[in-house]
Amino acid sequence: MRVNERIRVREIRVIDDTGAQLGIMPPPQALAIARQKGLDLVEISPTAVPPVCRIMDFGKYQYQEQKRSREARKHQKVIEVKEIKFRPKVDEHDYQFKKKHIERFLEDGDKVKATIFFRGREMAHPEIGRRILERLMEELAELAVAESTPRMEGNQMHAILSRRAQGGGKRAAAGR
Repeated sequence: MRVNERIRVREIRVIDDTGAQLGIMPPPQALAIARQKGLDLVEISPTAVPPVCRIMDFGKYQYQEQKRSREARKHQKVIEVKEIKFRPKVDEHDYQFKKKHIERFLEDGDKVKATIFFRGREMAHPEIGRRILERLMEELAELAVAESTPRMEGNQMHAILSRRAQGGGKRAAAGR
């Protein structure tokens, strides 16, 4: 943002501190009006023809902008990607236990990367891992949607799951 003497154009449209338009004038004249009021001349719309400048307290304006951005950061939700690892020979109880974790992560609003980790000769049978991931996606179909289908990368196969878009749901009932 350009302020006071840094505004280097021939004409500017000036708005005073109450919001009333003072019209189109050269920057030195507008700066003199701003100085009389003890305020700054701030360019708020440099792309307009002619550029629009406002008479305001620039320090106070900067402070309010910082406060507004801090408040916006406070209210934003950071989506994390949680990873759950399986093995091709996963036991039924372990599978159910990990599936419950995935459900909890999805309800909290995070994404889940379900990974099958292959070792040695297990690499010869990637279809076993694919069946596990497809079963997982099928059982979580009402809660989650697969962002990516099961894909093999090196000795790992993974799929990314995210929460299915719903109107309200448990999150709204919990008041979060």
